[in-house]
Amino acid sequence: MAHRPRSRGAAARRSAAIVGLLACLTTAGAAQDPVVDSELFGALQARSIGPAVMSGRVAALDVVAGDRLTIYVGSAGGGVWKSTDGGLRFKSVFDRHTQSIGAVTVHPADPKIVWVGTGESWLRNSVSIGDGVYRSTDAGETWTHLGLEGTERIARILAHPKDSNIT
Repeated sequence: MAHRPRSRGAAARRSAAIVGLLACLTTAGAAQDPVVDSELFGALQARSIGPAVMSGRVAALDVVAGDRLTIYVGSAGGGVWKSTDGGLRFKSVFDRHTQSIGAVTVHPADPKIVWVGTGESWLRNSVSIGDGVYRSTDAGETWTHLGLEGTERIARILAHPKDSNIT
């Protein structure tokens, strides 16, 4: 009995049929609703984990005069962060307010007083607007809103060198 070579067309049709059958089988299994055990997530509590925007771009920075280890960084998309070890580690100190930061200023005579201007000034980079100026009198632990809501973007805060009530 002589062996007849198979035609390329028949082999291609057979391969296409096998691929089509496999595709139908895999999509049929994926279309089923997944079974989720509600007890698995029952103990979880919803909590804020910070802004859902791109962070990392520094828009403002100030260092405590006479203490090169204490740094405040304002992020264009992630609040204000504080380091007390020269930038090795940072802790979020201002993240429950507006997200975009345009200015951070530490008072030169009293490092416990910190001002934050909200709303980044680089319009091409961020569409987030601010809601004014905030001040902390306890090195970033608590914040008081001082006003200027209508400014939308504050790029710089100058502190009087001796009087912490004048900015």
